[in-house]
Amino acid sequence: MQIKELKEGIATFYDESSSLWEDVWGEHMHHGYYPAGSPPKSNQQAQIDMIEESLSWAGVTAATKMVDVGCGVGGSSRYISRKFGCSAQGLTLSPVQAARANELSQRQGLGDTCSFQVADALQQPFSDNSFDLVWSMESGEHMPDKKQFVHELARVCMPGGAVIIVTWCHRVLGPGEQGLRPEEESLLQRINEAYYLPAWCSIEDYRRLFEAEGLVDIKVADWSNEVAPFWAEV
Repeated sequence: MQIKELKEGIATFYDESSSLWEDVWGEHMHHGYYPAGSPPKSNQQAQIDMIEESLSWAGVTAATKMVDVGCGVGGSSRYISRKFGCSAQGLTLSPVQAARANELSQRQGLGDTCSFQVADALQQPFSDNSFDLVWSMESGEHMPDKKQFVHELARVCMPGGAVIIVTWCHRVLGPGEQGLRPEEESLLQRINEAYYLPAWCSIEDYRRLFEAEGLVDIKVADWSNEVAPFWAEV
């Protein structure tokens, strides 16, 4: 699939599906967090817990300006804006999502602090060093050029700021492996076709990309087990 076709497919997919997702799940369009041994909770609470756990794991306790890369209908932006009192700007390929995100922000009294626009995450319409929190909650899997994606995240982050990515990854390859097994590639291809995804990478691939951009204090974690219960509901 060509990049132009992929981007058009992503935009159409979310134009057509976002209202259904919102009707069922609410304003957060991402996995929930279900740690082993935790008491039962609603999927909506688990989605909020995913935001809180991501911030806690990254050691982020404050922000003044955030960007939400792949913002959906703006759920993360509004939650973090309330939590930290920060401004938020969001990017999405979907005109329907951007309009709905702005509408919800106005309704919730956050129209002056949260704004959303249609833009390409690989060519963000922001100056260098614009944000002290760069947030990407389950959008990286849609990016056809992971190196350029990481470059843009790093470029718009202020010195001393934080970049947080929660994204779908394939497993880390073992010693001597040149790629995934054929049956794994076949499974990923089926997922790609359903959700308009390009090639996947591993968390170690992301680590190397961020290191190449000069970022420090880089850490990665696999939360596959913590999000797995969400798929039974989807």
